[in-house]
Amino acid sequence: MGRCPVYVMTIDQRRSRTDRDRVPDALTALSDVHTVRPFDRTAGDEIQAVLDDPATVAEVIIRLLTDGRWSVGVGVGPVDMPLPHPTRAGRGRAFEVAREAVDIAKKRAVPVAITGFDESATLAERADIAGQLLGDIIVNRSDAGAEAVRAMSGAASQSTAAQALSISPQAISQRLRAARWELGVRARELLIALLADADTAALTATDPDRK
Repeated sequence: MGRCPVYVMTIDQRRSRTDRDRVPDALTALSDVHTVRPFDRTAGDEIQAVLDDPATVAEVIIRLLTDGRWSVGVGVGPVDMPLPHPTRAGRGRAFEVAREAVDIAKKRAVPVAITGFDESATLAERADIAGQLLGDIIVNRSDAGAEAVRAMSGAASQSTAAQALSISPQAISQRLRAARWELGVRARELLIALLADADTAALTATDPDRK
């Protein structure tokens, strides 16, 4: 049985005792995400997936923190291969540290945590700091700021985004500045780079020929 480094995401609904079950909504919202094994309900109000692309991991973190109803844990490390088709049946250290990560995330004001295993642990800790920075930016945005950021994601320029929102270029500039849009873009880039570094460290540790 081989082992392959990946990212395991374990995600738990916040305040589930006072809210309805939102897992079906999350599964629908994340159905377009490229995964190695798809998002799947593991137990209760928790979902889990296996991914292999750091940019996709960052995108899922952004979506879920923007939604505001989820604690997000990311584990970087090896998984037992071949992976079973049901995500919840997967085994390996990445699944274990993802469990640790979501438990950490539940206790944080910004509910995201990234953990690694052995050689990837230090780099995963750095990615965790970047995730906290990005998350802090996201969770503290106003509704108007979040709307402006969404408009920019599909726009060629601020002027185009302003037209889509029927506001002036000056107004969208003010909203984006208040939403710390530029810093958010750079924090996302940093998070992706550090996730990739952590994965490379895990891959090197599991494949000595790559050293």
